[in-house]
Amino acid sequence: MAEDAPLHVSLVAVPGSLLLPIAGLYEVLTAFPVVAGFHEGVPSSPPFAVEIVGTAQTNVPAASGLPITIQRAVDRIDRTDIVIVPTMAVEESWEPGCHPELVAWMQRMHAQGAMLCSACTGLGLLAETGLLDGRQATTHWAFGPGFRDAFPDVELCLDEVLVTAGDREEFAMSGGAASWQDLVLYLIGRFVSPVAAQAVAKFELLERHAEGQAPYLPFLPQTQHGDGMVRGMQDWLETNFAVASPVTEMTSRSGLSPRAFERRFKCATGLSPIGYVHQVRIDEAKRRLEQTDLPIDQISWEVGYEDAAAFRRLFKRIARVTPGNYRRKFSTDRPT
Repeated sequence: MAEDAPLHVSLVAVPGSLLLPIAGLYEVLTAFPVVAGFHEGVPSSPPFAVEIVGTAQTNVPAASGLPITIQRAVDRIDRTDIVIVPTMAVEESWEPGCHPELVAWMQRMHAQGAMLCSACTGLGLLAETGLLDGRQATTHWAFGPGFRDAFPDVELCLDEVLVTAGDREEFAMSGGAASWQDLVLYLIGRFVSPVAAQAVAKFELLERHAEGQAPYLPFLPQTQHGDGMVRGMQDWLETNFAVASPVTEMTSRSGLSPRAFERRFKCATGLSPIGYVHQVRIDEAKRRLEQTDLPIDQISWEVGYEDAAAFRRLFKRIARVTPGNYRRKFSTDRPT
């Protein structure tokens, strides 16, 4: 970046935006003069010029009811370097068409070379531009199903907390509610320096979610697929996941050949039968790690794995952390 010209950052706000991500992004991106007094390698002159923008220069209510001051209307912004759409209040799915002026403005800014970013549910507004079609993206895991319905051409990667896309990596999207921290540290590392990003993280006590969203992600199986036989097997598995050979048992109950059952099950749920079993078992193991002090080897056996070492490997592959680290992170018995 040019040393004498700070990058212009536009934080998009609409009625129903969450105040905390907007305030957090604004304050961190403008904190360089303070941080520079404590850390070498941090520029004392601000590398970013940040504005809160919207359809009109006014106050709009945040989701909490607190006011957000929009400093400039987008129809008065002919150029910007980085656009960030932070978290917005969404019920179950994104409702397109609510902010056409912002969508058109973002399309123009991208055409002029601007980078477009989103945090959490802000992805919906970014996706309305059509610029993410055929590309990977991420958002809060809870809104994944509704987002897929609204934007089937965007490839969601809900395990990831930060996804970049585009030939110039001109799109950057972060996942859950606190993932604006990952986004802001990514932007500082990219446009200032990794040293500056580390210094800001230390000074502000910001946390990178290095494991992605996987440790936080519950198993949300597809059940509204219309296949009664497969749904019956899913219901059966909820209480029989620990049996010795659940796939063999389900295949026998279905009356189909193993190949036909696997094909039909995967078509309905998106997972192979054994992949589905692993997800159900690991989800149950998570609950027991959170709510009990049972030894990990015992939990492994209780959810259906006789080989505790294999269970640990599988748990880490799915949750991206070891069972022990998961318990330390999420146990309800942790001291407060």
